[in-house]
Amino acid sequence: MKLTVERLGHHGDGIAPGPSGPVFVSGILPGEEVEGTLNGDRLEEVRIVTPSSARVKPPCVHARACGGCQLQHAADPFVADWKQGVVRQALVQQGLSAPIRDGVATSPPNSRRRATLSGRRTKGGALLGFHARGRDLIIPVPQCRLLHPDLMATLPALEALVVLGGSRTAELSLTVTRSLTGPDVTVTGGKPADATLRMDLARLAEQFGLARLTWDGEIVAQRIEPQVTMGGARVGFPPGAFMQATEAGEASLLSAVREAVGGAAGQPRRVLDLFSGMGTFSLPLAEVSEVHAVEGDSVLTTALDRAARMVPGLRRVTAETRDLFRRPLESDELKGYGAVVIDPPRAGAEAQVARLAASAIPVIAMVSCNPVTFARDARILVQGGYALDWVQVVDQFRWSVHIEVAARFHRAT
Repeated sequence: MKLTVERLGHHGDGIAPGPSGPVFVSGILPGEEVEGTLNGDRLEEVRIVTPSSARVKPPCVHARACGGCQLQHAADPFVADWKQGVVRQALVQQGLSAPIRDGVATSPPNSRRRATLSGRRTKGGALLGFHARGRDLIIPVPQCRLLHPDLMATLPALEALVVLGGSRTAELSLTVTRSLTGPDVTVTGGKPADATLRMDLARLAEQFGLARLTWDGEIVAQRIEPQVTMGGARVGFPPGAFMQATEAGEASLLSAVREAVGGAAGQPRRVLDLFSGMGTFSLPLAEVSEVHAVEGDSVLTTALDRAARMVPGLRRVTAETRDLFRRPLESDELKGYGAVVIDPPRAGAEAQVARLAASAIPVIAMVSCNPVTFARDARILVQGGYALDWVQVVDQFRWSVHIEVAARFHRAT
């Protein structure tokens, strides 16, 4: 069957009109004519007849087999335009205009400071890498163009962990985070950590210079607390704590938030940071404003509070542990703030945004990793009397279909 791909879907597959509906084609760009065998709604054994001018040679040798990246075959300008288009479409579907800024803030290659790899013990050692696209097969990635060199340097340690604590029947998940004090590694799915295994794991962590090793929820070795920088603060983070995937991506989001919060009226005296995490925005903003941070995980608010106390010259920072999905801040609690920063999970924050829409807060800076829920929440604010000033698209997950945005709203009515 010969088809012409018309557009990309949200998962990065090419979509072409077929005899019985849309046909999905992996690794194909809009405008490309392809031949292949139709299997259900997917085209397989694909051959490109007419390539797109946006097609490029993937920069990574693992790109064809590895599922860690979905868009290495597309030129950077095409990917940027496509990601802006996804955000624009999401807003239009909610009846909103899309004041999207020119330019996408794209993280450079080899800049991921946090990644989760899969591992399985083999007869001859260990298999470690990312899954193949749509399959359980693990693809080794010794020349990965995604991970920071410091993460690449941990691959021998991760392989040793798989050999020591893995099995040939179960798959391990290994999350490694680059920190100022060394690699932080969290492993799930391994053998039960009896006394002997804990001792062996601790020796391995020492041998490879890991800052900390956590095994199925238990810290089995910690030479020094892993730390990252947020503004002028050094934050010691707990195992598995959320942080932005790249330093460049975090810097782009922070720059947009600072601009949104400041605006023409200057810096507000008090800022409310909702879904604050460990202080990605709270700690830098506290250099010029008082900040009240609200987060559902007490471990993260404790880390934020401890970091804030160690930085001289910060304005007052307070941290509150609260489930904003079940107990959003009410109208009386929102009084007195000059700006709000809200950075919810992928599900968005419909209930909290509804309270914000009914508030008198002058400025709201919203950060999101899901264009669909961002657009839904933006509509709630606009219906409540806010104007959407601008949207900045951030491509923190280079060569992937993931999209992040930062936006500014102001009270218009």
